[in-house]
Amino acid sequence: MKTLHDAFADTAKRFPDNAFLAVPPLEGRSYYPDGAEFTYAEVVDEVARLQGLYRKAGYAHGHRVGLLLENRPEYVMHLLALNGLGVSCVPINPDYQHDEMLYQMEHSEADLAVCIAARHADLMKVSEDREQPLPVVRVEDLDQGLPTPVRPARTDAPDLMTEATLLYTSGTTGRPKGCILTNEYHLTAGHWYAHIGGLVDIRTGQERLYNPLPLFHMNAAVVSLGCMILTGGCLIIPDRFHPRSWWKEVVATQATIIHYLGVVPPMLLNQPVTPEETAHSVRFGIGAGVEPELHEVFEKRYGFPLIEVWGMTETGRIFVVNTEPRMIHTRAFGRPTGDFEAKIVDENDNELPRGEPGELLVRCRGNDPRRGFFAGYLKNDEATVEAWKGGWFHTGDTVIQDDSGMLFFVDRKKNIIRRSGENIAAAEVEAVLQSHDGVAQVAVIAVKDDLREEEVMACIVPMAGWQPDEALAQALFDYTAERMAYYKPPGWLLFMDQLPTTGTQKIQKTQIFSKDEDPREQPGIFDFRALKKKKKH
Repeated sequence: MKTLHDAFADTAKRFPDNAFLAVPPLEGRSYYPDGAEFTYAEVVDEVARLQGLYRKAGYAHGHRVGLLLENRPEYVMHLLALNGLGVSCVPINPDYQHDEMLYQMEHSEADLAVCIAARHADLMKVSEDREQPLPVVRVEDLDQGLPTPVRPARTDAPDLMTEATLLYTSGTTGRPKGCILTNEYHLTAGHWYAHIGGLVDIRTGQERLYNPLPLFHMNAAVVSLGCMILTGGCLIIPDRFHPRSWWKEVVATQATIIHYLGVVPPMLLNQPVTPEETAHSVRFGIGAGVEPELHEVFEKRYGFPLIEVWGMTETGRIFVVNTEPRMIHTRAFGRPTGDFEAKIVDENDNELPRGEPGELLVRCRGNDPRRGFFAGYLKNDEATVEAWKGGWFHTGDTVIQDDSGMLFFVDRKKNIIRRSGENIAAAEVEAVLQSHDGVAQVAVIAVKDDLREEEVMACIVPMAGWQPDEALAQALFDYTAERMAYYKPPGWLLFMDQLPTTGTQKIQKTQIFSKDEDPREQPGIFDFRALKKKKKH
């Protein structure tokens, strides 16, 4: 098998009548409110139809197509159709604002954008502002014909090293970085999940995996999708996480595996008891970040284990606690197995003794340490080389490894804020705030949040002549909200007379507050958390 499409076609021949994609019922949703299910055979036909439309227009190996299809099964169908032609998919986060979408479409040099009708106007504005016009087509209008791509295609056939997806992930230096994910990456990730073994027992042709995470993330669109394709299982795709209807959806879709992030368990535990919560068919959950004090509580109430994992867009493979004891009262996330190696180092990349915290470095065992990893950051060779210095990928996560080899998460070394599963680059938020006329200096930091793990906090020194009052705070929040996805603006905002800096005027974020201080309890702080809501399009 050389492509993800090859793997799908092979499985479809073996399990044509198996369900492949499912959508849970949800009253009021704009699509499939009663739910939907598609067999492998049905998706084969639709993929062939889509492939014919793209091929007729001239889309082939080397082109890129932006897809703004939300969390709909149609995204997977387009991905597979394009993949078979050698065309790379660039999933667009539906929560992106204009500037974010414009950057992504310019940076990726997408040859075409396909979107749902409700987002056509938004992408047309992006097209108008892009240096090179971007053809935009409603997914409902594909049958009417597609514009011919301007760039010539490659003449060779797609293979394992062909770019399959370009996923954008938050970087520490501001703008998101485009991670080039090849067919090899997709297949490696799916195979890894399918063959973890132990407590993660994937039964061929039997699993129904409910994943509420977005299709512009590697978890749902690569690891989960690849595993189901390779094993003849069904990927259940809700539009997003709904705590109130979670168990109804899980039961209605007959899910056998669920995926979660740290925010999911506490929100479910806060819901009233319902008959569905114990009438499910779930065998286990897989995810990351469940609070140790809630782990056992969740498992006792709902009757299945939550299995902790660790992974990154760049790595594809995941570490997982797949044997007992799972050490659920700690932040254990697995041991190195197979060809996925790890070591813990200090700031100079010297390996540390067991039990000492340091940065987690990972690689593939053997002659090619990058095999199965991302192929690099698009147009950013410097960042790629830096991430791989010494032949190991630098994760930026601080961990501890005990004498048994078990890895325990401690903290993130990088300047990244983790809010409800979304990685937010502090530098990106800082750049937007700094562009406001009323901001002289800004430092964006992560603060603890009881529900969402972390929240964005902005510490701001106003320009001379600007009053540090509620009106300015509201104006700054609105300014960022107009330019960034809903989860990125500051949930907390604090005006300060000055920020601590080094001799070279670099802001020292660790010196803003003492270790004993809770930034959220500072006098005069503004709380905008309630305003950070997902917009309806």
